[in-house]
Amino acid sequence: MSQQQTEQGHEFYDDVTDAEAREQAYRERGTVRPITVVGNPVLHRECEDVTTFDAGLAALINDMFASQRAAEGVGLAANQIGVDLKVFVYDCPDDDGVRHVGVVCNPVLEELPADQRRLDDSNEGCLSVPGAYMELARPDYAVVRGQDADGNPVRVHGTGYFARCLQHETDHLYGRLYIDRLSKRDRRDVLRQMAEATPNFETVPND
Repeated sequence: MSQQQTEQGHEFYDDVTDAEAREQAYRERGTVRPITVVGNPVLHRECEDVTTFDAGLAALINDMFASQRAAEGVGLAANQIGVDLKVFVYDCPDDDGVRHVGVVCNPVLEELPADQRRLDDSNEGCLSVPGAYMELARPDYAVVRGQDADGNPVRVHGTGYFARCLQHETDHLYGRLYIDRLSKRDRRDVLRQMAEATPNFETVPND
């Protein structure tokens, strides 16, 4: 079956077909790694572009899927397991309950026309800010372009919760956490929530 679907004349990656089987295959080949948390320098700088699409990248992607599942996440950027590369994985439902599973290297968010920029101010959380949540307005539709694990061009689009995931993970790879988009007051609240919480997955201690 084709890995592309067409909408309004544009080609998008088909991240829905065989989603469960694909996620399981990635995960079972991978090894769980601990999650980096806010304060770790790798989270606060732009990552390096992926330039080599080889077995090493494939192994990293497997580990990312394994780590994402172990931490019960819906998206994971490479720097969240301490790797300075622009790649993220996702296993995320949209607002219709449709499961999306995929990989994007070197992602770039496309600018949306004004008529497509409807803001959704739902809660947002992050594995690298464990145990904390805060409302954050983001567009409820997103398009990301980049490359797949073999270096082929891809475009991914999502609505609602999945759109939030695509924007959140792309932000990570440019050194921005969702708390960096909050007011100072809300950021303090989130960091307080994090300090009072105990993550249910292994994290990398900050020095």
